[in-house]
Amino acid sequence: MGYEAILVLLLAGVFLIVLANFLSNLLSHKSDNPAKREPYECGIETIGPTWVQFKVGYYLFAILFLIFDVEVAFLIPWAVVYKEIGTVALVEIIIFLFILGLGLAYAWKKRALKWE
Repeated sequence: MGYEAILVLLLAGVFLIVLANFLSNLLSHKSDNPAKREPYECGIETIGPTWVQFKVGYYLFAILFLIFDVEVAFLIPWAVVYKEIGTVALVEIIIFLFILGLGLAYAWKKRALKWE
């Protein structure tokens, strides 16, 4: 019993995804209202082009926020079980924080944190 279980789980996953998509298309409410196809469905006509480029700084800020948000998601469970894990976990978390610190230093050096 090696790869058979993996194949069954893979096929079951694909089947469930296809089934969920089929049922959502079958049961969902369809609207022919042209306002539903507008970029912003608020009832006010758009002024100017609707496809505008945003500054890269917004994306960099969002990515940096996600990086440090994920850091907290890893640090909280680690802090809860720290006494049970021991010194090895302390070394691992120090390495983890060091790598994140290098990323923060790089972003700082490239002035990605400067809001202009």
